[in-house]
Amino acid sequence: MDKTIFSKEHKYLIDQLKNARAEAGLEQKQVAVLLGKTQSYVSKIESGQRRIDIVQLKAFAKIYKKTIDYFIKTNG
Repeated sequence: MDKTIFSKEHKYLIDQLKNARAEAGLEQKQVAVLLGKTQSYVSKIESGQRRIDIVQLKAFAKIYKKTIDYFIKTNG
């Protein structure tokens, strides 16, 4: 059984970040360069080891050409 300290909403956000990156056809390293961060930063976010705030989420959304709503589970 997979144990996690994160909520279902956080898992949804992580999954959506990974999906958006895949849809954009980008590697973690490419995203890191666009963000001005390291590949490790992107990896830690996508693995749930690091949380992000709304400002960081907006930066990801801009790179992936998605709305903030895409990343946030709004029902159930």
